[in-house]
Amino acid sequence: MLTVKQIFEFGTKLGVAADPRGPKGVAKYLARIRKQYEKMSPKEKEFFDVDKLTNPYPDGGIHFDDGKTKVKRVFAGIDINGPEILLVSQLNERGKKIDLTIAHHPEGKGLSNLHDVMEMFTDVYISDGVPAHIAEKLTEERLKEIGRGTHPMNHFEVVEIARHLGVNFINTHTITDNLVDKFVREYLENKRPETLGDVVDYLMELPEYQQAKKNGAGPKIIAGAPNHRVGKMMLEMTGGTNPSPKVYEQFSKFGVSTIVGMHMRDDAMKNASEVHMNIVIAGHMASDSLGMNLFLDELEKKGIEILVGGGLIRVSRNKSARGGQGKKK
Repeated sequence: MLTVKQIFEFGTKLGVAADPRGPKGVAKYLARIRKQYEKMSPKEKEFFDVDKLTNPYPDGGIHFDDGKTKVKRVFAGIDINGPEILLVSQLNERGKKIDLTIAHHPEGKGLSNLHDVMEMFTDVYISDGVPAHIAEKLTEERLKEIGRGTHPMNHFEVVEIARHLGVNFINTHTITDNLVDKFVREYLENKRPETLGDVVDYLMELPEYQQAKKNGAGPKIIAGAPNHRVGKMMLEMTGGTNPSPKVYEQFSKFGVSTIVGMHMRDDAMKNASEVHMNIVIAGHMASDSLGMNLFLDELEKKGIEILVGGGLIRVSRNKSARGGQGKKK
């Protein structure tokens, strides 16, 4: 059985393998961080988070690890807050031993570091045809905005509850966002949708989106019409959070016709609509669940039992009884 640290490191490897920059791009990013660190003064190094030298996704991390547990059963959710940590503690007291709690969304340092992962937008934009100087400026502007937004938050509230109760706790965020980004990208590329309606129909073949539709939050077109052609399609499913609303004018200039994303702010939708772009929103919880499921499936293959909470739509693809679509648990 794996330890908490080994599980997080395993997840990070999966995230790197699925990263839109490619493993070499991730390695270059880490090399830049190390170079910056080596140029720091001793005083600056004192306050530098050295985990960033090896973890390319600082919006994920290990928040509490007793250092000895071999993980046989995990409790996984999209959002793990105080009530979920208390639930895990209660399950432990009642004999349902939970060895590790896994959240998708950031807590602790993962929340305060959320903006750091957004640097990947620059490389993704450049690969989609946006000039480097424009990609960098738009990314820097949005990165600073998110940094200002997360700065005043209570980052460690949930982490402290986990520590007091001795609940091992990690979160993944960009690690599993990378997994869903790669999965949906390859899935839609293989399906070759011609219209926005096709995109929605193909997404609805995936069980996470089917359940989300039943829950009232399925895939939807928020700009464009079902009969509009897809053209060049771009996915927005990883990178920490939504990009700058100003980026859509540039995407349109450089040939992108359709955005498929998890969620989008109204100002971004307005800007994209003004340059006649199409937008399909796959759904936030469903997309996050798909990414988490791909990670949890790998843990399941290693003999780890999965318990579900925190808004996760759990679908296991290890049991392909329904034409490879998997089985809901």
